[in-house]
Amino acid sequence: MIMAEKSLDEIDRRILAALQENARVSNVELAGAVGISPSPCWRRVRELEESGVIARYVTLVDPAALGLPVSVFVQVSLEKQIEANLERFERAVLARPEVMDCYLTTGDADYLLRVVVADLDAYERFLMDHLTRVPGVASIKSSFALKQVKYRTALPLDGGGDPGS
Repeated sequence: MIMAEKSLDEIDRRILAALQENARVSNVELAGAVGISPSPCWRRVRELEESGVIARYVTLVDPAALGLPVSVFVQVSLEKQIEANLERFERAVLARPEVMDCYLTTGDADYLLRVVVADLDAYERFLMDHLTRVPGVASIKSSFALKQVKYRTALPLDGGGDPGS
């Protein structure tokens, strides 16, 4: 659970930047990289975890190395945007491991999904066996990624305002 927004100072931002690049860094290495001693560094990391700024630690895996080289962006529109339809669709999407991201959006579609699959046949099976069977789905539009130009998991720590970074 995320608590009230934590005010981050420059040291917190350096800690977060270092952890976003390598979450397996030792506390001693992290402290050295951000310019403080290990004990206050450990204390700051714990505070960032407890306040919810650090939500969790993960390992990023190359999808192609697992035989999942195809990324599909899927726009889904519902027949009616009523609470029951939204909840039913979201439950169905949460149950599907090939759905990596799902956003409720404004604009032409109600939802935008990013789906990873092995090939076109696997996407067709996902589409026909799962997505089209969710009650309340009115339309589905799929766009296949041809090339990944940029992919980041590290958040901009300056608020995203510096166009030079």
